[in-house]
Amino acid sequence: MTDIYDPARTAVLLVDPYNDFLSEGGKLWPALRHVALEVGLLDNLRAVVASGRESNLRIFFVPHRRWQEGDYEGWDHPNPTQQLVRERHTFALGTWGGQFHPDFRPADGDVVVQEHWGQSGFATTDLDFQLKQHGISHVIVIGLLANTCIESTSRYAMELGYHVTLVRDATAAFKPEMMHAAHELNGPTFAHSITTTHDLLQALKKTE
Repeated sequence: MTDIYDPARTAVLLVDPYNDFLSEGGKLWPALRHVALEVGLLDNLRAVVASGRESNLRIFFVPHRRWQEGDYEGWDHPNPTQQLVRERHTFALGTWGGQFHPDFRPADGDVVVQEHWGQSGFATTDLDFQLKQHGISHVIVIGLLANTCIESTSRYAMELGYHVTLVRDATAAFKPEMMHAAHELNGPTFAHSITTTHDLLQALKKTE
């Protein structure tokens, strides 16, 4: 891996680290569990965030819209995921499932951007504005899900001119086939680097 990450210009985008995704008892954890355990998701997320902080990279929390009563009612075109959120009340505001996993809580200096309604962390939010205000040119995108919000956010980042790094084992999806599509088929069409947590941490050590 030859990518160099200037701490002043690099951010970690942590997407949707909710209890409903990452914790036992979460509404989506049973569907995610197999792939998450196979790749070591939680340990790798912890490692990337910790290493990012140690390397003085800014951490951006990129959260999905937390369901509230009335969301998506009367919409002309709710997408399939939004329809499921409406049925399941995923990430519901004011509930445990809609809170960030206890290991992934914002710290001083972190940026929590506006919640995204769809799959891109950029659409309808202040993410691009916040990145530009902090002088960021490189984004390391981790979190969930590999083939939806991670892919959409990363692809949008590329379109806006950011250098994009995907981390294979710091994300997960409901099926191995979705992981394959995200990293072997789709990722190479927009990401500047597709790496592993181990290799990323080695690269970040060079910035310390």
